[in-house]
Amino acid sequence: MGVVTGLEVLLRSPQTILKGDRVGLLCHQASVTTDLVHAKDALANALGDGLRCLFSPQHGLYAEKQDNMVESHDCEDDLLGIPVYSLYGERREPNPDHFSSIDCLLVDLQDVGARVYTYVWTMFLAMKVAEATGRRVVVLDRPNPIGGLQVEGNKLSQENFSFVGMAPIPMRHGMTMGELAMYFRANFFPGLDLEVVKMEGWRRSMYFDDTGLPWVMPSPNMPTLDTAIVYPGQVLLEGTNLSEGRGTTRPFEIFGAPYVRPQLLEKGLEAWGLSGFRLRFQPFEPTFNKWKGSRCLGFQVHVTDRKAFRPYRFTLAILSIVRREFSEEFEYASPPYEYEYIRPPIDLLIGDQRVREALESGASSPELASLLRSDEEAFLEERREWLLYGD
Repeated sequence: MGVVTGLEVLLRSPQTILKGDRVGLLCHQASVTTDLVHAKDALANALGDGLRCLFSPQHGLYAEKQDNMVESHDCEDDLLGIPVYSLYGERREPNPDHFSSIDCLLVDLQDVGARVYTYVWTMFLAMKVAEATGRRVVVLDRPNPIGGLQVEGNKLSQENFSFVGMAPIPMRHGMTMGELAMYFRANFFPGLDLEVVKMEGWRRSMYFDDTGLPWVMPSPNMPTLDTAIVYPGQVLLEGTNLSEGRGTTRPFEIFGAPYVRPQLLEKGLEAWGLSGFRLRFQPFEPTFNKWKGSRCLGFQVHVTDRKAFRPYRFTLAILSIVRREFSEEFEYASPPYEYEYIRPPIDLLIGDQRVREALESGASSPELASLLRSDEEAFLEERREWLLYGD
């Protein structure tokens, strides 16, 4: 028997949880039932005119917006005829007036388990406004597709808070959206009326392909589970002039640049002692984004052992080697990045200047692992209180 999402638990008896409330739904294209009915349609069928409005995160309601800082606008849902309020356009949090027609905000978003994936922070900001306006929030929980056991990376420092991180969590947090909502309420929104509708059958050791649920890409450059597995590291490349594979059919798995000499990169990586993956030489020409139309030399990352693979350490190693071997061509990207116009994108992504400075000073793999380990161990203990599922 597969995992039952919070959405489908709610749909068994919606009024038991919603108690006749007027409802708004924060959702995207991956908000579906096991048989691929969209949450908005399933809820409209169950609630009738009780579903009053929709809210869409980055990339739009159907992930039709391709890239970062490509905005969506308010509109009307084509099928239901109710308002769709964009939370990735002129605003990134609900206008309090949007809550005047609802009593409860339902959140049904598929996360990918990485701190910088913005759906988490859209939920965070919606929780803030809900607390201020006295509205209830009900999170319909979904799996963390890359599991709930592993935690990896430094915690986000407060000076690097932005739309890709508003709380001191590591890059790979190993929590579900419902668990994160509980953590956020405890630490930021103590007055919020929050309920999490738990999944049935999900265990922390599960990857998405263990759940029996259909994969619907939650954003345009997250086409497969393989993408999600490498993403907590490879997303760091957005802060550099290395292509992270946008403009190819395997974003984040494929990476490189015209100036990369693959043999040097592969040889340098051997010294880091990392495991759980193979690199396959892969020239490519992005059709958009960095190096559009240029022939890049690089690799596709093939993960061979999910338990052994450490995506964050892997990409930090890549950055360290590229900085050393191709120093004349390598560059950090310049702002803006996710509505930040001054701070360097790489600092917002890594989230702690100590880690970037360690890379730049030539820190070894053991030295870098030691720097990360204390934060990882601390967060494993901190998050324990908010975990809703065992293994």
